Amino acid sequence: MPEPTVLERIRELLDSRGIAYRVVEHGPTRTSEESARARGEPLRVGGKALVLRADGEFHLLVLSAAAKLDSRAVKRHFGAKKTRFATRDELLELTGLEPGAVPPFGAPILTLPLHVDETLCANDRIAFNAGSLTTSIVMAMPDYLAIATPDVFRFAAEA
Repeated sequence: MPEPTVLERIRELLDSRGIAYRVVEHGPTRTSEESARARGEPLRVGGKALVLRADGEFHLLVLSAAAKLDSRAVKRHFGAKKTRFATRDELLELTGLEPGAVPPFGAPILTLPLHVDETLCANDRIAFNAGSLTTSIVMAMPDYLAIATPDVFRFAAEA
């Protein structure tokens, strides 16, 4: 029996907790703007998941698709001298996924420490690519925060 896909693992996790969500099938999306249009959701609702290396450790950071990363805030939070985005090969090795397909989940879905920008938490819902460029999930923000249990701090800047 093949190992479950990331989407199947997310759905299993949400279903096992009785959490309501909406699955949106769409054509491949490469940008946050394309994803927002395909989902019929405002850009700010999109959860942009970035894999970042701070000194020697990789982290999964999630911020609003309408914002950009404030790398100084990330360095301060982790006490890191250097940060950089994971390469395509590192991303594939760490997650098994291509850029743009990474969902905003750490354990038990992905084995990366999860951090969410505090401004994203103000939204009533979150929309994200769920392990592919053609499938998104939209769910209530309080449910997402309860199940994902991220470290929350401010690391977004206006785009």
